[in-house]
Amino acid sequence: MPAENTDKKPLLRFGVIADPQYADIEPLVQADRYYRESLGKLADAIAVLNGEDLAFVVTLGDLIDRDRGNLQPVLDAYAALTHDNVLLPGNHDFSVAPQYLGDVHERLGMPAPFHDFARGGFRFVVVDGSEISLFSTPPGDPRRVLAVDWLAALEAENAVNARPWNGGMSEAQHAWLDAVLAKARNDGERVVVMGHYPLYPQNEHNQWDCARLIELFERSGNVIAYLNGHNHEGNLGRHGATWYVNFKGMVDTRDENTFATVALFDDRIEITGYGREESRSLPL
Repeated sequence: MPAENTDKKPLLRFGVIADPQYADIEPLVQADRYYRESLGKLADAIAVLNGEDLAFVVTLGDLIDRDRGNLQPVLDAYAALTHDNVLLPGNHDFSVAPQYLGDVHERLGMPAPFHDFARGGFRFVVVDGSEISLFSTPPGDPRRVLAVDWLAALEAENAVNARPWNGGMSEAQHAWLDAVLAKARNDGERVVVMGHYPLYPQNEHNQWDCARLIELFERSGNVIAYLNGHNHEGNLGRHGATWYVNFKGMVDTRDENTFATVALFDDRIEITGYGREESRSLPL
């Protein structure tokens, strides 16, 4: 694991975990997913991150694989974290009984399904790519009707990301995000956006409205990075001034962990990977 560039102190450092996807079930060996092992990996990652000087730790969704009862052991593991804990849901976190769909964000301690906060002169934005989806809302919900139509339209276009495990954002959320980025630009803040679904490069796991978000980030000009999980293999791309970093899934493999720290400098982003996660230096 290469050390971070130490020619000067970073402006801010934070930790990143993606897709623990814990469940008390047998492994899906053909997909290399070992659900029970995620609690031990999570405890190990938290122990390492607690020893670092970090502003917060973000988990980019899929804390569980299924069933609401599996969430409490994960939350108990996070209780050992000594940093601010930023959690957001992925598609699997909505694999609960319909009557519990409405409290997923609350159980993760989120102030709202999409929100923003400032740290060290940077603006961090959490987006909700599950807002319009087949899994986050019960049958009959207007958002579910929109999701059915949206997926059908993507399938008609033979879109690579026309998959039922992806989702998208409402017009209201897009308007909110546009306003947040505009205010950050006026305030001289650089922005890091965090969500569950990848946007770029093209991939079957990408959020349904990925092209619209890429265009918004390019037009805004102040989004230095978009961070996500969902695609457990990981990915990396750059479009315009924005780096798109897809972190690898913790649930994959029996024994190897994966998590990271991210250091923000004036001229670059330094990612220090642990286990299977890659270390990278991304110029700004």
